[in-house]
Amino acid sequence: MAVHVLSVTEMVRNFSDYVNRVAYRREAFVLRRGRQSLAELRPLPTGRRLGDLPAIVAAWPRLAGSERRDFAADVQAARGTLRREQPRDPWAS
Repeated sequence: MAVHVLSVTEMVRNFSDYVNRVAYRREAFVLRRGRQSLAELRPLPTGRRLGDLPAIVAAWPRLAGSERRDFAADVQAARGTLRREQPRDPWAS
């Protein structure tokens, strides 16, 4: 993401335009007064943090014994099918 540098005065004069650019175009801006950078206007990060993963996994529903066995059998069958298939060249015509 490119960061644009602009003056505080320019930001104030066109505030809603810059907020819309952050919201819809995901642009970022560094605000300067004179030669000094003072602040940054940027989109907030989206998604989740890696540290949230244990809680997410813990919230998943648990499979019963028969469901676990069926799921494992399905995974093994899929692996066997994939091993038998030859990789194809995506560039071949």
